[in-house]
Amino acid sequence: MMAVYPPIRSCQVMLFIPLPFVIAVLLLILFVAVLRRDDEEAPNRPFLALILLAALQSVLSGLRWGYGVQGVGLVAPVIAAMVPPLAHAGVSRLVRTSRRPLPARMALHAVPAAVILALMTVWRDAIDIALVLIFVGYAVAILLLMRPGADALRLAPFEGAVPAYRAIIFTAVALCLSASVDIFVFFDFTWAHGEHAVTVISVSNLAALVILGIAAAAASRSRAPAEAAEVAPRPETSEDKTSEDKETIAAVDALMEAKKLYRDANLNLDRLARKTGIPARQISAAINRAMDKNVSQYVNDYRIGEACRLLAGTEKPVTEVMFEIGFQTKSNFNREFRRVTDMTPVAWRQKKG
Repeated sequence: MMAVYPPIRSCQVMLFIPLPFVIAVLLLILFVAVLRRDDEEAPNRPFLALILLAALQSVLSGLRWGYGVQGVGLVAPVIAAMVPPLAHAGVSRLVRTSRRPLPARMALHAVPAAVILALMTVWRDAIDIALVLIFVGYAVAILLLMRPGADALRLAPFEGAVPAYRAIIFTAVALCLSASVDIFVFFDFTWAHGEHAVTVISVSNLAALVILGIAAAAASRSRAPAEAAEVAPRPETSEDKTSEDKETIAAVDALMEAKKLYRDANLNLDRLARKTGIPARQISAAINRAMDKNVSQYVNDYRIGEACRLLAGTEKPVTEVMFEIGFQTKSNFNREFRRVTDMTPVAWRQKKG
């Protein structure tokens, strides 16, 4: 016979902590981790701001849907409109240096939030549609910036260019996910009086915020040296593209072998263009056409080639070899080593030993 316990009267109220608050705390931890990781280099401030904004959105979501604080609905649309511009600004810092002055860039990216603020005053029913257009528009703009692939990230170090590229694609996907959620909620309130809105918002928007936060953290490193000016393009010649590509690659190869530029952990496409005196686009196009790979893979091939020689011919620890050839993280080193050799560094050493 089961015992029947009397009700506990001393604890009538249980504190309810909505999942969005937990997500916000995790995003703040992620922000601190990224900030510490970037303490010796220029952080990508738009991406850092994006992580903080995602945490704030998560808190507002928890207050509204967890505790029924409807007042946050007055500021939530404006804050949401700031997310896509920050994502685009962070990507732009990795792609190129803007020629517009900072006040002009800030004013341009403040337009979406200003539009939402104006609609809240004169036409609230149009806010959802406007947010969808903002999110989709910026997602498309980000994807257009990424058309050249990982080589578009001219200011990102070659070591992490591919992971950063993937993270940026995830950012664009997260923006589209947020837009699709807004569309669903709009129609749900129109046809079903919001019957499914809370569930969809709770799951989908939180997923989008997590994706945005992680993607921004993964792509947050950027280096924009003061001398990062675009190299003037060479005048057109009568030589065909094949000959020009061969000359370009030969010039880059010579510099790689003579000065071992690949050992520079901060090497990126802009810096490589300045060292060779060849426009970044010309280097990228030549390597893509002639070698069927992007510039980061080309540079990392040199690094892995030297790593193989050091692992087979010396007793240096794997970590020491990794730092010596220009890698800063084991994950990137192991990923590129596997790409080139289909083996781990340890397995390669054992095989050659």
